[in-house]
Amino acid sequence: MTWVPTSPVTGGAMTGFTSPTYTLTLDNAPDSTGKQYAITAIGGTQAGVNAHSVAQPFTMTLRKPKVLKTLGQPSPSTGLITNVGRNNYEFTIRKGVLPLAGQPYQVAIMRVNCEIPAGSDSADIANLRAMGSLAFGMLFSSSSGIADVWQTGIVG
Repeated sequence: MTWVPTSPVTGGAMTGFTSPTYTLTLDNAPDSTGKQYAITAIGGTQAGVNAHSVAQPFTMTLRKPKVLKTLGQPSPSTGLITNVGRNNYEFTIRKGVLPLAGQPYQVAIMRVNCEIPAGSDSADIANLRAMGSLAFGMLFSSSSGIADVWQTGIVG
């Protein structure tokens, strides 16, 4: 299955936002191992939020490994696979933000990196799906709290 997000994307609950949505337009990824979308329209009430522009980028990118690793062979003497490679997938969101009024935009970056042991994609996909379900559900349900941490620097 390929990554084809439905547009517009409904944003997570966030203090000060009402029904946030983000319209996606397919963009060119930074390299051939990724797929990228630019956020070209903002919906709902999101005062002060801007869509993608050259000066203030707003993109999301999913990258797969340049070379996918497969599971190696077990040792003939022990039967164990001692060196299990990992396939690293990265989801990145870039958003132009002002560090101070009157200053040029800077790019804030959020990365979610997934290191998947080679072979687990076929031997244990249910547990990989559970990991993703927890992670994305937690990020969705905690979106406002995470932004509060960015604002206050207080985790708990």
